[in-house]
Amino acid sequence: MRRMLLGCALAVLLAPAAEAADCRITIGVVMSLTGPAGPYGQAGAKSVEMAFHDLNEAGGVRGCTLATDERDAQSQGTVAVDGAKQLVEIGHVPAIIGGIISSVSLPILTAVTAPAHVVQVSPASSSPTLTELGRQGRSGGIFFRTITSDALQGVAAARYALDVGLRKLAIIHVNNDFGANMAREFTTAYKALGGTIVSDTPYNEKAASYDAEVTSAMAGDPEGLYLISYPVDGATITRAWISKGGPRRFLLNDGMNSGDYIAAVGARYLEDAYGTSSGTEDSASTAYFNRAYKAFSGLDPGSPAAVQAYDAGVLVGLAIAAGGTDSAGIRAGLYAVTDPAGEDVTAGPEGLRKALALIGEGRKIRYVGVIGPIRFDQYGDITGPFRLWQIKGGLVVTKGTLTTADVDRIKAQIGAK
Repeated sequence: MRRMLLGCALAVLLAPAAEAADCRITIGVVMSLTGPAGPYGQAGAKSVEMAFHDLNEAGGVRGCTLATDERDAQSQGTVAVDGAKQLVEIGHVPAIIGGIISSVSLPILTAVTAPAHVVQVSPASSSPTLTELGRQGRSGGIFFRTITSDALQGVAAARYALDVGLRKLAIIHVNNDFGANMAREFTTAYKALGGTIVSDTPYNEKAASYDAEVTSAMAGDPEGLYLISYPVDGATITRAWISKGGPRRFLLNDGMNSGDYIAAVGARYLEDAYGTSSGTEDSASTAYFNRAYKAFSGLDPGSPAAVQAYDAGVLVGLAIAAGGTDSAGIRAGLYAVTDPAGEDVTAGPEGLRKALALIGEGRKIRYVGVIGPIRFDQYGDITGPFRLWQIKGGLVVTKGTLTTADVDRIKAQIGAK
């Protein structure tokens, strides 16, 4: 299949435009469309579809139409691995976009994409373990993500918690790689900045009740709860916390920025709830996405993982345009289309038409995405700002931003690496 795609791309250079319309490059998409991470995956899948739609409207990639072949990870690593294997071993896709949560992306990487040398780009997996695999050489240099690591978000969340007066917290976190890493990174920064953790309680997903975990977490008289969770389980835990008389002050991770979560708990109980998310640096791409996404997807542009997934889709498409459909070419292409020395290009059909034209001329480009300018390091990580938000009147309201420089200063202050 891969040879067929390469042959198709070559044939397009020699064939009339009418024949080029038959050329199709299919990219694998593994998203959690159901399960606890379903809201992320549904938004993420629509965003990738929109990115490919925009690239196709801009003229396509190497004369070909981009298409997705989607698999539902069901928020489970084993299901995700099975879907990824189908895409790689049977579909012979040149790249996979996904997963959403780290507990899905990690097994895809270690069991499927790294051994097969297939590029993987995650829009929402933030575990520091993914960076560590890169340092150890176990990712094969083919893993990238368009979200900042939890090692950075933990620092941002710790600073924000203290700034809003949360100086004594209980933690409840999902018992997986994402939750454990986020809790650890937050705790280190929070304590170094002067905060107190009274309890740290893991929980297993999809339990019928979390009364025991909530009771344990409330020991020590905390001022509030730092909940590291997903919207479905998070709502169940929050309702139990409130019913048992816990203080109605909450710190939330990025994925809890969800209308479903707010509706399930009740907006009136969340007027003192704060959170952090991987943020954006507003650009023409941001304005385009905010204007166009709902009409395309039926979803709010602020949906978790939506902006990061759009940029992931665009970057994969542009990387193929720049480097071809083999793994080495896509990997090189991802760096080439985010070159700081390149000419700025933006999202949407018009911006991407310019990008594809510049690539065709052999010129350098820098994609300034919906999340802002993107640059990958040697491990496929990005740095970026963090959005600080609060739930007010049932809506998630931005309260401020911590820039990359702000986070670096805090890290220096507490001696973090």
